[in-house]
Amino acid sequence: MAIDLEHTASSTQALAIVEPDAATWDTYTQAHPQGHLLQSSGWGALKAAVGWRARRVLITSADGPRAGAQLLIRQRLGLSAAYVPRGPLLADDSTANALLLQTLDRMARQARAVFLRLEPNVLESSAGADILHSWLLTQGFVPAPPLQPRTSLHLGLAPTPERLLAGMSKGHRADIKRAQREGVTVRLGASAADLDAFYAIMKTTGQRAAFGIHSREYYQAAWQQFRSTPTGEGARLLLAERDGATLAATLVFAWGGAGLYLYGGSTDAGLRSGANHLLQWHIIQWARERGCALYDFWGVPDQFGQASTATSATERAEIEAEARRDPLYGVFRFKKGFGSEVVRFLPAYDRVYLPPLYHWWMRRFSS
Repeated sequence: MAIDLEHTASSTQALAIVEPDAATWDTYTQAHPQGHLLQSSGWGALKAAVGWRARRVLITSADGPRAGAQLLIRQRLGLSAAYVPRGPLLADDSTANALLLQTLDRMARQARAVFLRLEPNVLESSAGADILHSWLLTQGFVPAPPLQPRTSLHLGLAPTPERLLAGMSKGHRADIKRAQREGVTVRLGASAADLDAFYAIMKTTGQRAAFGIHSREYYQAAWQQFRSTPTGEGARLLLAERDGATLAATLVFAWGGAGLYLYGGSTDAGLRSGANHLLQWHIIQWARERGCALYDFWGVPDQFGQASTATSATERAEIEAEARRDPLYGVFRFKKGFGSEVVRFLPAYDRVYLPPLYHWWMRRFSS
């Protein structure tokens, strides 16, 4: 959706501020062009289990919802942080958008927030992105490093499965065929034992790649929260196996027309066998059959996003050389090999209420 901050279609209509129920909110986010899993009521419920409180607000007119946001609030030491992940969901007129920001500002101040953070689900290349960036600056926001990945890889799912397969690198196609030839199979997880196998894979991958993981209870809650949604299956646990051993596993999601690869990994044997490649191929086909327009491989080193907008070949080469030294370069190559394209989101935007405490909060509570 092109973001028009000058149009005032609702200025002659009465606007109302409502806090919708979960079903109303999710219907809105599923249909909104900027709608995202992280703006769903289910995500708010998931984060509530780890210390956040979710509030949702809609700006409505006689024609229906205009703009909205799910605000997550985390309290520490009598203060809080107010955060809108992959949002807000903006309207096509400035009046509703301005009222939405005013409402979020009021909610943040009521919660004694040190700052209010927005992370729009808008790519730098989107129509109107520059206008949105400038408008947020005029509203008192300052750019900040986002909590969610700024650079990702997106794969369009409109082509047929045959064309999607042909669009992969030669090596990825060979790995998929090799895994099939060597007896790797992929099945749908359904039991507590399947979740145990997935969690063991996550621990193994986290130790090998030196990144933190969530608790088993968190993954279980995420799976159950989105397993069944009003629009169909929203979360799927998949396991790649051979001879009774789990070689790779993933928990993948679908929301608002996008499949999302948030959690997954493999054993060393899974890497050698191509099991992870075969598993991704199954996920891509599921997302396509689920009606998703794109598949989001999630985060990769931001240098690749910076390189995609470099103004010269020399600058691009220097940035890419830096990215190759990143520990996640192998993850980038794996995701890129499926024919996906590098995309980069706008940054986060912070409105700071308590400047003396802002940097202290970031140092102590940003993890």
